[in-house]
Amino acid sequence: MLSVYEGFFSGGARIVHSDVVLGLQEGDQHHRVLSIHGEVHREATRQRMEDDACYRSLTAAGVGVTSLGRTFPASGDPATFTGPELADTARATADADVILSLKEQPLRLLNQAGLPRRPVVVCLHRSDPENQGRALDDLKAAIADGTVAACVCCAESTRAAYEAAGIPAGLLHVIPNGVDLLRFRPDPARRLALRTSLGIPATAPVVVFAARYDAMKNVPLFLRAAREWLEREPYGHALMCGAGMTPLNPGLDADIDAAFGAGRRRLADRLHPLGVRHDMEHVYAAADVVALTSSWGEAAPLCLIEGMMCGAVPVATDVGDSAAIVTGHGIVTPPDPTAIAQAWTTATASRAAFAPALAASRERFSRSRMIASYAALLDRVAAGAAARRTLPEPL
Repeated sequence: MLSVYEGFFSGGARIVHSDVVLGLQEGDQHHRVLSIHGEVHREATRQRMEDDACYRSLTAAGVGVTSLGRTFPASGDPATFTGPELADTARATADADVILSLKEQPLRLLNQAGLPRRPVVVCLHRSDPENQGRALDDLKAAIADGTVAACVCCAESTRAAYEAAGIPAGLLHVIPNGVDLLRFRPDPARRLALRTSLGIPATAPVVVFAARYDAMKNVPLFLRAAREWLEREPYGHALMCGAGMTPLNPGLDADIDAAFGAGRRRLADRLHPLGVRHDMEHVYAAADVVALTSSWGEAAPLCLIEGMMCGAVPVATDVGDSAAIVTGHGIVTPPDPTAIAQAWTTATASRAAFAPALAASRERFSRSRMIASYAALLDRVAAGAAARRTLPEPL
């Protein structure tokens, strides 16, 4: 199997897909990864492939990872590829029985003429197919060409959105996201260690917001809610994790100024922009609430699942499958800062009451279940391709 990534940069889709590859590699499948970009500049963060946690996990497990060496953003047409780039891609795809495209963006490469024809499984991780430039057109072109054998949707909202956008229902298979339950679990020692490292008292209420600095995440809404909550919770702390969530990002700095205004210093001392973290199991274990304030695009947000499995109560806006994930385990809110701040207070006070439901849902969100479903689908696609190759030529 060959997975094609647009690049290695912070985001839930790359984390999920890389974990799937690792799980399948542990079984009887052999996987490799080709990345179009070797370095990505986005969310006010320079992200080199070799520095990425997913890259390091894959290579440590023996998964071969190569790159075309591009840098994003770059001048010129991103859909135009050089002869050497196409030759590298042809060599990478020639040995694959099945190609996995991490989201539809790599299809602009896989749709190039002259590459070996292999069945492609496209892994879809958003609920707004019309809001991604030419990606939907590239997906439809690959389907019309007959190369797309299946599309994996990480959420029911993804399936519904792509079917409404014209993707044949028979190609769309829902495999919900799952996480490593040994890594993501309630852990008092992790909780205390993370809080101690940040100077947060053991009994203080803590909200974590794990998101990259992107408009879809509605960071200004989170910050307005955080100001209201920190005003009403004198011992509360809010953690912000993800690409661009650092004081070095001028956009985030401006958003904090706008949300906190003249009283910024007094309250913002309890707002912690932590940037990209590779110990999210510690961050979530330290939190009482995992917050999501997104406005669009979400499918099955990984932050909600990881946080829930660590014992944090999810509080989320109703976008994608968020409501289906949160219902019975936390609180769904309107996109209103006052309502969100009140929900955080309610969630922290009700954490013990939510704990049994969170514990009972662990199998539903397990990595093992997710990987078994991917393995079964890929085996079917590979077997179908093999059967077609053995059919006699028509007379």
